[in-house]
Amino acid sequence: MPLLPDGSFAPASSRPRVLVVGGGAAGLVIARDLARAGVAVTILEASDRVGGQLASARVDGLEVDTAAESFATRNGTVAALAAELGLGEDLVRPLERPAWVIGAGGRAHPLPAASVLGIPGDPLAHDVASAIGRLRTWRAALDRLSPLRPPEAYRSLGDLVRRRMGAGVLTELVAPVVRGVYSTTPDELPLALASPGLPDALRANRSLGAAVLTLRAASAAGSQVAGLRGGVHRLATALAMDAAAHGARIILGARVTGVDATGVTLADGEVLEGRVVIAAASAAGPAPRTRAITVAVAVLDAPDLDAAPRGTGALITSGAPGITARALTHSSAKWAWVADSLPTGRHLVRLSYDELPDDPEATVAADLRAVTGARVGPIRDLHVRTWTRTLQAAPAPPGGIAVGEAAGTTGLAGIVAAARARAQRIIGEADSTDAKAARSGGTEG
Repeated sequence: MPLLPDGSFAPASSRPRVLVVGGGAAGLVIARDLARAGVAVTILEASDRVGGQLASARVDGLEVDTAAESFATRNGTVAALAAELGLGEDLVRPLERPAWVIGAGGRAHPLPAASVLGIPGDPLAHDVASAIGRLRTWRAALDRLSPLRPPEAYRSLGDLVRRRMGAGVLTELVAPVVRGVYSTTPDELPLALASPGLPDALRANRSLGAAVLTLRAASAAGSQVAGLRGGVHRLATALAMDAAAHGARIILGARVTGVDATGVTLADGEVLEGRVVIAAASAAGPAPRTRAITVAVAVLDAPDLDAAPRGTGALITSGAPGITARALTHSSAKWAWVADSLPTGRHLVRLSYDELPDDPEATVAADLRAVTGARVGPIRDLHVRTWTRTLQAAPAPPGGIAVGEAAGTTGLAGIVAAARARAQRIIGEADSTDAKAARSGGTEG
């Protein structure tokens, strides 16, 4: 019998079986919370591993993340989960170095310090003027004078920034950040997805800049992102182990071909009954909008990079001359644990691309030289993988529950928070069913 949070047992037949389709971050989080509450749960994962984009590879002997490598610190959601999983002491902040932006003309400049998604809190700040020029800062400063409309009046993040601060801020600061972080354009990004607190901050302030400063003041001291010593992929392993320890069943190679209100059908024709949680966007049908991202992780000897000429990395404006990548993360300049794992003069870098380069090794070396201005030695080892991100998922079938990218949620912090909230609703419904069964004398047998 399943154990309830108060220590009592519920009749086994009073709780519906939950089938989680997809063993990525969202699926693992919701399955783990359900299992710990005594809900019978099965994860059906089509591939040969769980974790989804919490993934790793061994590059020149070092186990490193090959997709997500950090998470937003807002609300402490991911940090709290890591602590529950026994990983709290391995939470780390990036080293205190700025990120840079490479403009359309190829000029490099640090991302303004008091900004959110590249939107400056003070358009007249010196680092903003250095980045985009005095004329564009004056245009951006008009944000302080013109009336701010309700957030619903702006079609997208791009529409908001363009109308409030002008095209210069949008193209030179916001667009490269959104391209690097969300793999899309500001005009395709709704406000709530861009920054969950932005709509409320806009309602509470009289300008976009003031809303940005409100968001930054509400953030925890220090960096707005964090990671895990040894890699964020460790979360997937810990979640799977904890879920299994509390009774969750994890089935790999289980390709789901049909989903309805009563259960799922597998590729081999087997039908499993239960309440369905869709944690893989493909399970609901072909996604209307997706985007492929190729991540190249390289280890190389380059003493010129010891000085971290582009800080923790660079976000690259589309059309920057001589550069194919859309973003660079200088991992050994961003994370102390990575730097400590490598000898002096050796570096770990991550470059992301909108499509797979014809010659990844030559492209990575050329882009690294162009972005950093450093001399780059031969690449010792290179791992390249292409990921597909769902920008808009197909609707969940009637009776189905969607989480993660299947529900339009992006970013590890948002995915974890939404999955845990959904798990609590399911647990609450199950507890209510148990209470009714107990009042009526339970089930027969």
